[in-house]
Amino acid sequence: MTAPTSSDTDRGQRVRLKNLRDVTLHEAELEPAPPVLPAPEEFTGRWTRRQWAHASLFATLGALVAAIVPGFDNAMQGPVRVQRTTMSLTLPQIPLSRLRGHSGDSWQIVSVESGQTLSHVFEDLDIPASDLQRLLDHPGVKQSLTQLKPGAELAFDLPVDGKLRSFRYDRDDTHRVELSLAGDAVREKVVERPTETRTVVISGEVGKSLFHSARKLGMSGSNITTLTDEIFKYDIDFNSDVGSKDRFSAVIEQTWREGELLKSGPVLAATFTSRGKVHSGFRYVRNGKAEYFTGDGRALKKSFIRMPIPYARLSSRFGARRHPVLGSMRMHKGVDYAAGTGTPIMAAGDARVQFVGWKGGYGRAVILDHGRGSTTLYGHMSQFGNIKVGQRIAQGTVIGRVGSTGLATGPHLHYEFRINGVHRNPLTVTMPPPEPLSGAQLADFRSQTGPALARIEKVEHIIYAQVAPAPKQVATVAKAKTARSKKG
Repeated sequence: MTAPTSSDTDRGQRVRLKNLRDVTLHEAELEPAPPVLPAPEEFTGRWTRRQWAHASLFATLGALVAAIVPGFDNAMQGPVRVQRTTMSLTLPQIPLSRLRGHSGDSWQIVSVESGQTLSHVFEDLDIPASDLQRLLDHPGVKQSLTQLKPGAELAFDLPVDGKLRSFRYDRDDTHRVELSLAGDAVREKVVERPTETRTVVISGEVGKSLFHSARKLGMSGSNITTLTDEIFKYDIDFNSDVGSKDRFSAVIEQTWREGELLKSGPVLAATFTSRGKVHSGFRYVRNGKAEYFTGDGRALKKSFIRMPIPYARLSSRFGARRHPVLGSMRMHKGVDYAAGTGTPIMAAGDARVQFVGWKGGYGRAVILDHGRGSTTLYGHMSQFGNIKVGQRIAQGTVIGRVGSTGLATGPHLHYEFRINGVHRNPLTVTMPPPEPLSGAQLADFRSQTGPALARIEKVEHIIYAQVAPAPKQVATVAKAKTARSKKG
């Protein structure tokens, strides 16, 4: 075997280097070429939109950093020490009466809530039932406290030891009773509390609500009901005829005690201006019954109510029509008022109950005899009121409730008005007027209504055109007073 020469060695090295170079070039061809970055744009003296956006972003970040960094700096600081100063204050001394157990400043006043009894009040104050029984055994106490009304005030003298020492309550408007417990004995002391009666005139505009406006001026709820449901019920529709600028005035007697209004009496006189027309009413007791009259002595209460059902819609009028159930043309001898089942139905006037029961197509029906040949019929009731045949009832008495009995397609009241057996249209028939005042009653009435109207006129400063006799009444009263003074 021949040994390799130097030339052979050099040739092999050259071949290896060539092969290595070829492999390197092949791998370079397989790799992707690096992306060519665009040359930076040359500044032309004006910023582009992108440059403005970048500048705004950097400015905002700089402002946030400037605002946040001081906050971290303060948070890293330690808590600030506040210098405190202690002062000694002298507390008020406990009254000697309290220390010795004497009465004086240990009274607690409790207002009775709805549904609360006397025993409940004592339990809430942790007063033993034995003390309550001792008080109730005292003469007159049980009768006064068994029926407490909401709002009634009871006072308890409870010293530091918690034992009941005295109990106080109002027996009536003018007398306060104080009961003291001393051992086994109960001592009673009655304190008289004088009251004052004032005749006031409450006057104002209706505004958004008659009730809220009148209450705000100091009129009681019962007084407002008297205006709407007694005095002006027949002349004013308070659902549609009253505007915000309409005015009302009322003369009322009020009872006051120690600066507190205890109660309001009945409305003595009232006026109501609706749509420019003045309506007035005056209270007068005739034959033992209080009624309201116009200025010339005519009763405001009408013999009959036009609409014997409140808050109802007139659904069918008087006259010929096609019957909704039978489908035939026939005379509709009354009017229909659509209302919800259970709506109360009132007697149209003072009457004697003539019929109560089932009456053919009328279903459950009631017939009332009002005298002078006038009768009314109420049909399709769901139930009857607490009435019976032969009973005399007053106008406004609930005689039944709306239903759909008999030939009816829905809940409503069928109302008929008859004079001597002949059907009349309840919406247009002329109602017989009630008997007016006359003779001595009229003279007495005028002597009472004159001063009342003068009070209203003094407050209102308006002319009551409807009440023509009013100026004469006031003049008559004035002359009578002058004559009496001359005689004296």
